[in-house]
Amino acid sequence: MTTKLLNHRAEGSPSAPPLLLGPSLGTSYALWDKVAPELSITHRVIRWDLPGHGGSAADLIGAGATVGDLADLVLALADSLGVERFAYAGVSLGGAVGLHLAVRHPERLSSLAVICSSAHFNGAKPWEERAALVRREGLAGLAESADARWFTSGFTVPELVADHRNADPGAYAACCDALAAFDLRDDLASITAPSLLIAGRDDPATPPPHLREIADAVPGAALVEIPGASHLAPAQCPEAVLTALRAHFDGAAGGAKRGMEVRREVLGDTHVDRAQARQTPFTARFQDFISRYAWGEIWTDPTLTRRERSMITLTALVAHGHYDELAMHVRAARRNGLTPDEIGAVLLQTAVYCGVPAANSAFAAAQRVLAEEEG
Repeated sequence: MTTKLLNHRAEGSPSAPPLLLGPSLGTSYALWDKVAPELSITHRVIRWDLPGHGGSAADLIGAGATVGDLADLVLALADSLGVERFAYAGVSLGGAVGLHLAVRHPERLSSLAVICSSAHFNGAKPWEERAALVRREGLAGLAESADARWFTSGFTVPELVADHRNADPGAYAACCDALAAFDLRDDLASITAPSLLIAGRDDPATPPPHLREIADAVPGAALVEIPGASHLAPAQCPEAVLTALRAHFDGAAGGAKRGMEVRREVLGDTHVDRAQARQTPFTARFQDFISRYAWGEIWTDPTLTRRERSMITLTALVAHGHYDELAMHVRAARRNGLTPDEIGAVLLQTAVYCGVPAANSAFAAAQRVLAEEEG
């Protein structure tokens, strides 16, 4: 018998450190659209939908559900993907799931970011009333007021409002039940995962004091407040959220991050952007290998200068007849400070040790690149 799983989307290399992203009540994983692609450069990003939201089945939870039930669904998803230990970031209800995982399943979390969320959501009564309203009248009325609850005045993301309107009322109400019963204030001091709290300074639902309360209780936790952000900060202020998350999570992925920086410095943004645009699930692991190992470990080794590495690379490419890559690395050699005369001297050396026909093809490829540069 196949167990139903939360609908999800995976991005980035399967070999990169895993990072799970949780949504807010009423939204789908589209909440992360402006953040997840950038995070997937250094992480295996897995974003998921709440039951009855986006593409997740409504019957994954029922009335009386708890945040623990949602956390169990997230763990089942991680298990199905072969993910044992992971970093986690979540917004609002998604953040509550992260706190639960950190308290009840600390062995699964490598680090945690809680965004526009709380260790409690202002008591049970408001959520019990909202659950009853939704079960009685559906979600149309709440969807009309979503912008006021989620964003500052004049800002909206129509796709997320549509997600709210299209969510299953029963599953939405069950999520309200989970929020009504949630209160982890007495357990925060037990959290051991490196933790970041991100507050929207203009968030009316979970204002900064809610995040500050968590930061004060969790040992070593950091707090960031984002000016101009309301409740759905990743959608409204994606760059600020991305900056904070990168600083928090990139410790485990520093080699890939530094490798991507060096790769861009040596090969140029145009080439790397093309390579990233052509990346598919089939090639993602290889692209991650290049960034993490070739550029993040070899090219960053200070034993040799980049000029010296360029000369070695040109020679190796001539020896193996890789003339398309040779052209790319002639451009890289110029970026690394080699003059046309120095490049010519390297290729002349290859005529002695790699053969005249190989050097002849290499001179032709290099000449085309240098002529383009001169033009």
